[in-house]
Amino acid sequence: MARMPSAHLVDPAHLADLVARASGLVCAQRRTLLGIAGAPGAGKTTLAEELVGALRADPPGGLGAEAVAHLPMDGFHLADVQLDRLRLLGRKGAPETFDARGYCAVLDRFLADDGHRIFVPGFERQLEQPLAAAIAIEPGARLVVTEGNYLLLDEEPWSQVRERFAEVWFVDIPDEERRRRLVARHIEFGKPRAAAQAWALGPDQANADRVVASRERADLVLPPRVTGAELTPEEAPVPGRHTAPTPVRGE
Repeated sequence: MARMPSAHLVDPAHLADLVARASGLVCAQRRTLLGIAGAPGAGKTTLAEELVGALRADPPGGLGAEAVAHLPMDGFHLADVQLDRLRLLGRKGAPETFDARGYCAVLDRFLADDGHRIFVPGFERQLEQPLAAAIAIEPGARLVVTEGNYLLLDEEPWSQVRERFAEVWFVDIPDEERRRRLVARHIEFGKPRAAAQAWALGPDQANADRVVASRERADLVLPPRVTGAELTPEEAPVPGRHTAPTPVRGE
């Protein structure tokens, strides 16, 4: 599935810390879900791919590379034909434009560990459409890393998602950098610059506002200094959670 090429998101030292934390969640006797949340353009997919790649290169607990799987939430986008029918095409990417209950059903099937391969949909960026059965999760998978905007959203039916995860990490990033990445991505996949900017400042920003409001529900917040984005001068932990230092924006 085509996606815009990107540089490494996390420097090796920070990535090693995250790999160690993820490895600690793995158990040969049961399956575990690790979620990565964040606003559109925060770098969730790049982080998930780097984390999965590092875990597969040195599998935890002496397990094989297939013990770690990647399940992007983007595959659960409703197709444009459904969005058009529901009059949601102009809000594509909003929580209500995903099959949240279908996503939950796949997570439950993974956790049930029935010994069968699981086929799940992927998302083709060049088509901007989901693709059925594009991804396979093998029976030997013990840890699934899955990323998406709304893993921490406290709204039905998304509020049912959070309880299925051992941990959910939140990728924090300054809005200016996040919007720059979004505009570049939209242009890469065919939008004219003016349309790309309008979408980034319109639907994408509205979705980002809802995502950021859910940040306090994360087990770990990854601040810009970890993800390579610009860091603001002051940092403070998120109350009530075991988190990495998190920037205070001073807004």
